[in-house]
Amino acid sequence: MPPVFAHGALRLYLLALLESGPKHGYELIRALTDRFGGTYSPSAGTVYPRLGKLEEEGLVSTETAGRRTNYRITAAGLAELNSRRDELAGVEDGISASVRRLADNLREDIQSNMRSLRADLAATAEAARTAARVTGAGNMETSAEGSRALKEADLMLQAFRDDLRRELRLRAGAEPLSPVALEVLRTVLDQARTAVVDSLDRKPKADSAGHAGPAGSRPV
Repeated sequence: MPPVFAHGALRLYLLALLESGPKHGYELIRALTDRFGGTYSPSAGTVYPRLGKLEEEGLVSTETAGRRTNYRITAAGLAELNSRRDELAGVEDGISASVRRLADNLREDIQSNMRSLRADLAATAEAARTAARVTGAGNMETSAEGSRALKEADLMLQAFRDDLRRELRLRAGAEPLSPVALEVLRTVLDQARTAVVDSLDRKPKADSAGHAGPAGSRPV
């Protein structure tokens, strides 16, 4: 995968983030993560060495606030930032392109994982149908078992919905849900629905006596 930042671009962007006021390292990492819509989060090993280099060059200064170290842009740092505004605009364009690329890659990963899930669901469903045929599908016991299974499925769906809504509200309370996160959620749910429906659609055909036979078999 191509690098998220071109050579020297992160250094310049950190100066831009500090222009609005002092920030500690974690705030800068969060600001970068938010700018990328959650598709990319720089590591401490990526950010702190660059901040240290900026401090060595006199472009930022540090001050202690409790147990945290805040970074502040200096007059020399602001002068460099002002002299490179056109370059900063190019960095912003590059970030936008990176967000689109990372979002596309994320969607591809999700779709690949969901294809595997669909295959697993199909295999599990076929195994369950085979077991039902062996134990005598179509009788009253099977009907009662089907009703119990449907109730269990309803409970699982309700629990999934409640858990996911709770997680979304917790995170939305801390920070707004980004468009990329919303698109990822939509993609995952669509793929999950397709996978489950596909597994349910793989129904065994019935023989002339009304019993479920192997998939693809014909009455004789």
